[in-house]
Amino acid sequence: MKKRIITIERQYGSGGSVIGKLVAEKLNIQCYNRQILEMTAQKCGLSMESIENAEENVPTSFLYSLLLASNTTKAYEDNLPLSDKIFIMESDIIRNLAKQEESFVLVGRCGNYILENEGCFRVFIYGNKEERIKRAVEQYGVDSKKAESFLRKIDKRRETFYNTNSGRLWQDKEQYELCLNSSELGDELCAEIIVETFRKFNGLK
Repeated sequence: MKKRIITIERQYGSGGSVIGKLVAEKLNIQCYNRQILEMTAQKCGLSMESIENAEENVPTSFLYSLLLASNTTKAYEDNLPLSDKIFIMESDIIRNLAKQEESFVLVGRCGNYILENEGCFRVFIYGNKEERIKRAVEQYGVDSKKAESFLRKIDKRRETFYNTNSGRLWQDKEQYELCLNSSELGDELCAEIIVETFRKFNGLK
């Protein structure tokens, strides 16, 4: 199956969002990141902050998440915690995008799990802790005294969100076609590698 959709999971401060945008620009396709949050907020009538808080408070049990992909009836959803309801809505939005668009880049949101049957080209972006902290402080405006603990917190939140909703391990390299160290390669080169490899996977020039 051709891998027409590029999904990017990333450590905080690794530049995954920037790299995703660069890849989309080079391929002349759309990049979705926080837009998924916006669409979900509009769909459920909650603020983006509420959506993010719900994601952060994902329950640790796999009981609900094991059934999310196959059972989305209203009666079933009514018994779910808010975090699972949010994930169902996000999943529906992402799957609808896959039906509507030929190709796009999706950053985060368990994209490689949700779209595994759509032919995803799966990427994981990571980086050296010192460089990620530096980016967080200089580019994201994070307090330098709190940057390291903030980095750990966000990485843990992303890992919990992914592991709980997918039943997989976020940093398991076997589930990605490419794992790139942006601290060593830089954002631009990472984007070029992703684009070139994606094109070869799909037989494109």
